[in-house]
Amino acid sequence: MKNLQGMSSPNHKAGFVNIIGKPNVGKSTLMNILVGERLSIISPKAQTTRHRIVGLTNTEEYQIVFSDTPGMLKPQYELHKSMMSFVNISLEDADIIVFVTDLYEKDTEIESIIERINNSGIPVLLIINKIDLAKEGQLEEVTQYWTERVKASTVIPVSALEKFNTERILQEILDRLPVHPPFYDKEELTDRPERFFASEIIREKIFKNYKKEIPYSAEVGIEDFHEDEKIIRIRASIFVERNSQKGIVIGEKGKMLKKVGIEARQDLEAFFGKQVFLETHVKVEPDWRKNKLKLKKFGYDPT
Repeated sequence: MKNLQGMSSPNHKAGFVNIIGKPNVGKSTLMNILVGERLSIISPKAQTTRHRIVGLTNTEEYQIVFSDTPGMLKPQYELHKSMMSFVNISLEDADIIVFVTDLYEKDTEIESIIERINNSGIPVLLIINKIDLAKEGQLEEVTQYWTERVKASTVIPVSALEKFNTERILQEILDRLPVHPPFYDKEELTDRPERFFASEIIREKIFKNYKKEIPYSAEVGIEDFHEDEKIIRIRASIFVERNSQKGIVIGEKGKMLKKVGIEARQDLEAFFGKQVFLETHVKVEPDWRKNKLKLKKFGYDPT
């Protein structure tokens, strides 16, 4: 983190805005709209965002440090416990909390986190997403349900998919952002390295192409990332927990792995803005989701 106090005006605003909510309510879609870059992976399956991703929105007047956290859930594996620790940390350093829910979610299993949010003293924007799907009277019922549970300074109904009313979120954030010099270089978009986004893009394709336990049992490691003027060469390993899963990921005559590779390469080229050569391998890492040391290897140690 850089101290850039001497480079900003005395009225410059800057702060940490942490996006929190249950899995699959549209947090990643919302953050990508607010940041203006595709930083979080988007998938219809729950638990796709396993890490805390920081994206920056910069102008001459302000810097917003957005953090998209993993969906709040009841931990079942060491992996889940690690994911939830990212959520807990995000409650400690936030200037503003953006609490995202939708027309269908309830507060089941997250009552303790809601209590922490309500006792934090941090301004909360309550975002009710997916209102494009609302039936008559449903939005009013959902709004009443959540305002009785979350102490919010304002409620904003949106459709992240349709980009409806999302600009109001930005204005409400700016109204509450503290006066502070920027925390990061204004040219940066995120605090994550390029390797991280390469692995996230490949992992998104795994969520898209496989069913049942495969997406949740798979992790992507970038073994080599070499960039020159015209091309980026990436060698990636897809780790699964069992040999049977390895066979499924590879597919008959390697067809599934090839499909994932082609789709990932296309998105990688769009993301990095240059040609990408992608080489993928599948490896077995038994029970990695339950092993603290293996989780640390994959970057799930929030400290």
